[in-house]
Amino acid sequence: MAEVSIDGTDLVVRMAGLDKLWALKSRLVIPLANVRGATVDPGIIKERKGIRAPGTHLPRVITAGTFHIDGERVFWDVRDPDKAVVIELADERYARLVVQVDNPADVVGMIEKACAR
Repeated sequence: MAEVSIDGTDLVVRMAGLDKLWALKSRLVIPLANVRGATVDPGIIKERKGIRAPGTHLPRVITAGTFHIDGERVFWDVRDPDKAVVIELADERYARLVVQVDNPADVVGMIEKACAR
């Protein structure tokens, strides 16, 4: 699971607990200027993931880490797809972040409000 927050002009995504190990990342900091938006998307877990490098993928258990698909990098940290949030990025190492959060609707609202400023 990830914790998403806004720190000044940055979006901060912190992986919690063992997800740091599975995703091989503990934290991502993205300038809000490079965040295009966020959506709740429980169906995204069914999409192709591409090539995992590095990370963890056990179907129906966990998808975590960096995946390469169609020339883009996508960061995943999802166990429960019903709590998945997709954060679209521009001009960043990752094209998208797909993370599990406690309250997806609240996180999407927070990101959209911060991007609108």
